[in-house]
Amino acid sequence: MVLVDTGMHEPGSLDQLTRAMDQVNLRLEHVRLVVCTHAHSDHWGQAAPICDLAGCELWLHPNHEHATRGADDPAAALAGRLEVARQSGVSAAALDRYAQRFTERASSGVARVIEPDRPLVDGVEIETDLGVWRAYETPGHAPSHVCLYQPERRLLISGDHVLGRISLYYDYGWTPDPVGEYLHSLEVVDALGARLALSGHGRPFVDVRGHIEGSRSLVNQRLDLLRSALDGQPRTPLEAAPAILGEELTDLNAPRLLQETLCYFRHLERSGEVVRDGDGDPPRWRLA
Repeated sequence: MVLVDTGMHEPGSLDQLTRAMDQVNLRLEHVRLVVCTHAHSDHWGQAAPICDLAGCELWLHPNHEHATRGADDPAAALAGRLEVARQSGVSAAALDRYAQRFTERASSGVARVIEPDRPLVDGVEIETDLGVWRAYETPGHAPSHVCLYQPERRLLISGDHVLGRISLYYDYGWTPDPVGEYLHSLEVVDALGARLALSGHGRPFVDVRGHIEGSRSLVNQRLDLLRSALDGQPRTPLEAAPAILGEELTDLNAPRLLQETLCYFRHLERSGEVVRDGDGDPPRWRLA
């Protein structure tokens, strides 16, 4: 069998995967290839022990440093998060509190970093009993993201690019414009004409085109809300985030929401719609 994505590595997680496969009379030893849609820990965290046990290869997009560097170096992962928060306008005291909690957390969710045996880039084909699946590069959610498409059955393995319940997330700081990349990737997948999508979270869903359009509409809605939030008032991402995302920031959701908000600021900055307001600290942006 070909195993697409592995789940996060946590205590007992490999046993849970083994029990799930046992329900359909499969074992990890049957895996002849591990393919990962992207390098977030909940999609490739168990790749190393599975490949060790099955003696198989791992195929993953080569632009995986956004995940592998932090997994190998927790200090670098923390520094990246603190920089996102600092650019967003979070106070030094709050940054110190977060850094303390971060160092007390469990592991990164990755058993061990391993290099892919083959780069999973646009056009790579994967042979299976269901036919050949073709890889399409779909960055935005993550620089390493790919979707897999089986044209005869019009099946799409969408990873986290398109989900049954529309949800947005971007990795900030690794590419120039994650939001622009995500919107372009939606066009790539839309052109395939898939009839059924198997996503990284939740149940399979039909009306793939409707989900793509819903994702595109939500991005554009949040960009419009950012434009409105900056109407006549320079703001930090920390100040603008609740108006854009529709929820107040907490210690739990702030890392995710601030990263998303910074990506919207970056997108509008690259298009020339917003500019930094002087050299203040924290930085603020205003409409151009």
